[in-house]
Amino acid sequence: MKNLPTYHIITIGCQMNKVDSERLAAFLESRGFVASPDFKKSGVVIINTCGIRQAAEDRVYGLVNQIKKFNSTAKIVVAGCLSRRADVKKRLANRTDIFLPISEMLKLPELLAGQEFKPYFSLDEVRLKAGEKYLDILPKHTSDFTAYVPIGNGCNNFCSYCVVPYARGREVYRGAGEIIKEVKELIKKGYKEVVLIAQNVNSYQDQKYNFPKLLKQLTAIPGKFWLRFSSSHPKDMSADLIKVIGSSAKICSHLHLAVQSGDDQILKAMNRRYTIATYKQLIKKVRVAKPGIAITTDVIVGFPGETKAQFMRTAKLFKDLNFDLAYISQYSPRPGTVSYKMADNVSPSEKKRRAEVLNEILKKTALKNHQKFLGQVVEVLVEGKNKRGKYYGKTSSYQTVLINVPAKTNKLIGQFVAVKINKALPFGLEGSFEINKKARF
Repeated sequence: MKNLPTYHIITIGCQMNKVDSERLAAFLESRGFVASPDFKKSGVVIINTCGIRQAAEDRVYGLVNQIKKFNSTAKIVVAGCLSRRADVKKRLANRTDIFLPISEMLKLPELLAGQEFKPYFSLDEVRLKAGEKYLDILPKHTSDFTAYVPIGNGCNNFCSYCVVPYARGREVYRGAGEIIKEVKELIKKGYKEVVLIAQNVNSYQDQKYNFPKLLKQLTAIPGKFWLRFSSSHPKDMSADLIKVIGSSAKICSHLHLAVQSGDDQILKAMNRRYTIATYKQLIKKVRVAKPGIAITTDVIVGFPGETKAQFMRTAKLFKDLNFDLAYISQYSPRPGTVSYKMADNVSPSEKKRRAEVLNEILKKTALKNHQKFLGQVVEVLVEGKNKRGKYYGKTSSYQTVLINVPAKTNKLIGQFVAVKINKALPFGLEGSFEINKKARF
């Protein structure tokens, strides 16, 4: 065992990066590598990078310095979304051994053995013809009850602020048969929650399959389990998809639909290809199709040229739509994007102020939404214990619940349990474990 090569993966960023790291881990172990829990003692350290925000990029530079300081003999691999950026490669050239797009992970053992990396003439062209072969690798899951299943990779939307189309290339989707097979195997193994992910899940297309048809096929798999999916683009939120969302209790009562701004001019500058009126109509239709569904979103404040009046339209949208949760980002210029050439003319202090305004509105709307659960018995998938030893989990509608459990109760992690809600908070719920009561599914 001592002579086997060791690896350690550090994952930064989104769920897709987590999925990629799980598949990379499985692939390396199939090639004789052994996982090391400590980067200071590992022969190979892989940083699966994210380039969405400057803070994520800066973390990579700090990690490379740490690895060099505490493990000078380790081979350092920079993978993921920053691995193609010329400026990043130049900055890290003397401290990194390999730069590798994650879709090229199958080449890693050869590269570590000293073979030269020869990228394809057109990486996107090869990906579009051959698909993402690495996505068919069975992953080394980090959970035995929740599994993330990638259905595709890449993006064709080219939002003006976003690096994803440049970092991951054009959209490539897995075959429906492979996806259905993977989910069936997960349910047989006892998984309780399956999360379908891609940069744009609802853009999915495979011959006769679109995303609504794929989703409907998955709900037909026998067994009790939850289906989630992320992330969706408003432009692909079809009537068929909305109908399927409302058709099955297996599809979680939660939709994450990024809006990014409440102002049509800013949306146009972002190249989002919908209007606020269209977005509002979509939310209305979804709430009719699946009453009680939680709506979460992403929003960017301080986009180049965003005036205070335009920002206030975003604030009004928050009040109008009563989001359950929102991921509020302060605009960060990213090299290579269209908006990088625009004047970043909203000050950092003003960006921070706008984020705080939205957060205060969100606290009120989320609390109001959560108060509707008081006195109800809901189903919770238990995820773990916090530092105080209290169980926690999530509802179908994605609320985090702290659970008061009688002494000597065990083996709850990874199980569906009934919880009576007795406390509502802006960003969570609290309740008591109900042994003999039936919860809403």
